[in-house]
Amino acid sequence: MSISQQPHSRKLIAFLKAPLAAKMDYIKHLIARLKGVLYYRQIFASFGSNSVIYKPMLIGNPRFIHIGNNVSIRDGARLEAVISDPANPPELRIGDNVNIEQNVHITCHSRVVIGKDVSIAGGCAIVDVTHPYQDVDDPRKIGDRLLLGPSFVEIGDRSLLGFNAIVLPNVRIGTYCIIGAHSLVTRDIPDYSVAVGNPATIQRRYDATIKTWVSTKSTDAV
Repeated sequence: MSISQQPHSRKLIAFLKAPLAAKMDYIKHLIARLKGVLYYRQIFASFGSNSVIYKPMLIGNPRFIHIGNNVSIRDGARLEAVISDPANPPELRIGDNVNIEQNVHITCHSRVVIGKDVSIAGGCAIVDVTHPYQDVDDPRKIGDRLLLGPSFVEIGDRSLLGFNAIVLPNVRIGTYCIIGAHSLVTRDIPDYSVAVGNPATIQRRYDATIKTWVSTKSTDAV
C-alpha cells in the first residue's frame, strides 16, 4: 500500500519509515493534489475532489472538460477539447474513480464521455475527430481539417482499455468491457465483452444465465 493510501492517522509514520523512492512519490502526489485544488479547479469546467493530473503534455480548452472525483491522470496525458463550431462547444467528461496511465491522448470536438471506475492503460488514444481527405484541392493540410457536425465516443462504467488501444469516433463501448492491448475499436462493443485485434472483434461475452464468460465465434469487426 502506498503512503497516499494509508489512513490519515498512519501517514506520517508510513512516510518516515518509507524508502526514499516512496517518499519522493508521495511528495509528487501531494504537489499534484495541491495543483488540482489551487489551479485545475479554476480552469476546468469541473474538477472533483482527490483528483490529480501529474504532468500533462497538453491540456487544451479545459473549460469544456469535466473531471470526476478520485481521478488519476499520469504523466504525458493529452486532454484536448477542440472548438470546431462555437455554437456547439465540445464536452469531454471523465467519471469518478478513473485511472488514466502515461501518454494517453484524448481529443474531443463534440462529445467524449468516460464512465465511472474505468481503467485506461498507457499509450491509448480516444478521439471523436475525423480529418476529411477527399478534397485534394483543399490547400489546408489534412491534419488541420475537421469533419464538422456531431460525433461521440462513450466508454461504459468499469471498462478497461489495454495498452496502446485506440478508440475511433462514433463508438460506444459498453459496461464492463475489456479492450485488448493494441486493439483498434471502430464499432460498438456491447456490455460485458472482451474485444481484441485490428479491427477489434469480440472474443468472449459474459453469460449472466450461467454466470461465466463464454467464447464467441463472431468474426464481424466491431
